[in-house]
Parts: sequence; C-alpha cells; structure tokens
Amino acid sequence: MKRMATNKPVNPPPSPVRVPDRDEGGSVVLERRTQQVKPPQMYQVLMLNDDYTPMEFVVVVIQEFFGKDLESATQIMLKIHLDGRGVCGVYSKDVAATKVDQVLEAAHKAGHPLKCISEPIEF
Repeated sequence: MKRMATNKPVNPPPSPVRVPDRDEGGSVVLERRTQQVKPPQMYQVLMLNDDYTPMEFVVVVIQEFFGKDLESATQIMLKIHLDGRGVCGVYSKDVAATKVDQVLEAAHKAGHPLKCISEPIEF
C-alpha cells in the first residue's frame, strides 16, 4: 500500500488592519483588532392568570418544566394569581420557546386554558 505525502495545510494569517503610521524603515505598521461579541438576547417565560386553571396545576407545571422546588413554585403561582402574570424563568430564545410549548401542551392535555408566553428582556 502506497502512502502519499501531503503537506499540512497552512492557515492564512488573520487579515490585519492598516494603521496609517509608518515605522523608520518606511513599511506599514499592522495592528490586530479583537471583535466584540454581544451575549445572546435573553427571554423571560411568563405565565398569565386565568380564572379556570387550578392553582395546584400551575404549581405542578412550574415544578416540572422550570425545575423549581415547591416553595418557589408556590411563590411564582401566587405572583401570577395576584399580579396577572409571573416570571417562571429566563432562557435563550430557543429554550424559552420550548418551555412555552411544553407548558401549553401540558395545559391543553389537562383541559386547562393556561396561557404561557415569552418576551425579550430589555436591558
């Protein structure tokens, strides 16, 4: 079996940014810039109050889909009940959309009109 010798591919150097200054020899001085990357937009998942979904069901959903303990889930449920809406968690866009779908599907299967939405967090 014959093996072919190949050269390792050489990565081209990053494209430099030209700076108008010149050194003593008359050559161009190059400066490397780092890119600033913004963190991804975060979304809060909210449950909305209604007059038909039992409080116990809301607590179970918060525990199951948002990983809260009984006390935290009860606090969130009371916030939803008293204020009309409550934050269940903060996630990236895709995860928040998945959480909303899971809650709506569970409510639909149980025959409850529970509403759940996600909205971007404003900084």
